[in-house]
Amino acid sequence: MATNAAKSLIYAHPDHLAGVRVLGIDEHCWKHVRGQGKDSFATIFVDLTPLIDGTGRARLLDVKAGRSARVVTTWLQERSPAFRDGVKVVTMDGFAGYHSATTESLPESVPVMDPFHVVQLAGQKLTACRQRLQQQIHGHRGRKKDLLYQGRRTLLTRRSLLKKRGTDRLERLWAEHDDHIALEVTYLVYQDVIDAYQHPDRKTGRRLMQTVIDQLRRGLPHGLEELAQLGRTLWRKRAQVLAFFERGGASNGPVEAINGRLEHLRGIGLGFRNFGHYVLRCLLHSGQLSNRVNAL
Repeated sequence: MATNAAKSLIYAHPDHLAGVRVLGIDEHCWKHVRGQGKDSFATIFVDLTPLIDGTGRARLLDVKAGRSARVVTTWLQERSPAFRDGVKVVTMDGFAGYHSATTESLPESVPVMDPFHVVQLAGQKLTACRQRLQQQIHGHRGRKKDLLYQGRRTLLTRRSLLKKRGTDRLERLWAEHDDHIALEVTYLVYQDVIDAYQHPDRKTGRRLMQTVIDQLRRGLPHGLEELAQLGRTLWRKRAQVLAFFERGGASNGPVEAINGRLEHLRGIGLGFRNFGHYVLRCLLHSGQLSNRVNAL
């Protein structure tokens, strides 16, 4: 009876989905036990509008089992036309399924690729370049005396945070072998991506990111395979990447923060077996529903 009352207070409330203009979508692992039952992953929907407007915090709207385009499409199609017309911006990671679902169900909205995942993608290409050179030059995986291996963390550190020890390590790394020029170029592109997002002026940041995309779009010399891959991805997703600078800095950061709170909630509960109960717990925990629940 209590669960039915909670569902009524949450889903039947007229303000539950009211005023959502910026929607965040992300995947979430709700259990780590394999076997029969619901999928281990779920998709969470978060209202970022109060955060963008500066009137409040992000709030959880719903949690649905599964992580696929079908899950997002079904949830959006179940919403009213007024809700779908009101959503202007959708933030997400680089998963193509989420993008295709929102493009289909919310054709007038602008998808935004989260900056964290763009930087992460550039960092993965930098690491892949380092590992490739490690094998080509030394013929084995990284060892503690190899400069390429010693610099693995330094390479991924923002250059403005490096101290003299870190900069000296990079200088030794660039000078160790002529083929390390490929790593140095990839490193500089990685840092340029970070600088674009960190610039205080979003117009300037957008111009910096556009420059990176255009440079990687043009023909790259042989030996920069990882940068070529990054360039193709950024060019294909350029509208989503640049939308961050054009839409008030909307990102999936607050969605990831709610994800972390739900992970903590699961830990407090020592795990959950009933997905329906888990969804209600999540909404009570991160849906800003305390005023409604007090009525119980």
